[in-house]
Amino acid sequence: MVDGWEWDDSLFLGAAPFYRRGRLPYAPGLAELLGEVLSLDGRGRLIDVGCGPGTLALELVRLFDEVVGVDPDRGMIAEAERQAARGPGHGRSRWVRARAEELPAGLGTFTVATFGQSFHWMDRDAVAAKVRDMLRPGGALVHVSDLKTERLSVDGLPYPAVPYAAIEDLTRRYLGPVRRAGRGVLLHGTPGDEAAVLTRAGFTGPGRYVVPGGQALERTCDDIAAWVFSMSSSAPHLFGERLGEFTADLDRLLCEHSASGRFSERQPSTEIFIWHTPV
Repeated sequence: MVDGWEWDDSLFLGAAPFYRRGRLPYAPGLAELLGEVLSLDGRGRLIDVGCGPGTLALELVRLFDEVVGVDPDRGMIAEAERQAARGPGHGRSRWVRARAEELPAGLGTFTVATFGQSFHWMDRDAVAAKVRDMLRPGGALVHVSDLKTERLSVDGLPYPAVPYAAIEDLTRRYLGPVRRAGRGVLLHGTPGDEAAVLTRAGFTGPGRYVVPGGQALERTCDDIAAWVFSMSSSAPHLFGERLGEFTADLDRLLCEHSASGRFSERQPSTEIFIWHTPV
C-alpha cells in the first residue's frame, strides 16, 4: 500500500458517471493483440480487478465465455452493469462489488486476470498472491495502461490542445497542493515497480507490447470537465459546497483557451505487460 495512506470507499465517489466520457479509450487493436498473443478463442474466463465502469472488461468480453469485473465502488459497478446491458456484454458478464483484497470471494478460477491502471491502489503483494492462486496453470496476468513515456503533439490539428497544466493549477487552488485521494492525501504519489511485486508473487515474464495510438481526437468542454471529475484526485465530492463554483471557474478557463469550445488531442498508445503463472 502507499506509505501514509489508507484506502477508503470515497476514493472515486461520484466519478462513475463521468468516467466513460472523460477518460480516453485504450488504443484501437488492444483486444486483437491480446487475442493473438494469448491465443484466446472465445472460451475461458476473465477477471478484471479494479474494473471501474467496465471499460476494459467490456472491450475484451468477446474473447471469453465470461468476464467478471470486481470493483469496490458502488457507482462503478452500477455503471458497468448499465453498459453491459446495452452491448455484447449482456449475458456474458458479471459485476461484483468487492475490494481486490477480498478475493477470491468464491469466484472460481480464471484464464486471464487484467488490471487496467488499477493495481497501484491495492495491497499489491497480497492481491498478486491471491490472483496467482485464482489463475489456472499457465494463466496470464495482464497489466494495461497508457504509455506514460510518449509525448504527443497536436500540431496540424484544428483546435487548441487541452490546457492540462492550467486545469491542474485551478484544481490545486480549490483542493490544495498535495494530491487528494479519498479522505487522505498522497504525499509521494502512487507506487511503481510492479515487476518486483509480481516476481515475488511467483509470476514469470513479462512480455511487453505496445498498441500504437496517435489518432486525432476532438474533445468538447464537457468532455474535459468529465475527465476532471473522473479522477480520484478531483472527484466531485472533494469540492464539497464549492463544486458549483469550481465548475463555473473550469468552464471559464476552458472558454479562454478555446473560443469554439473544442480541443484537439491525440489518442495515447496503450502499454501492456503480460505475466504468466507456472504451468
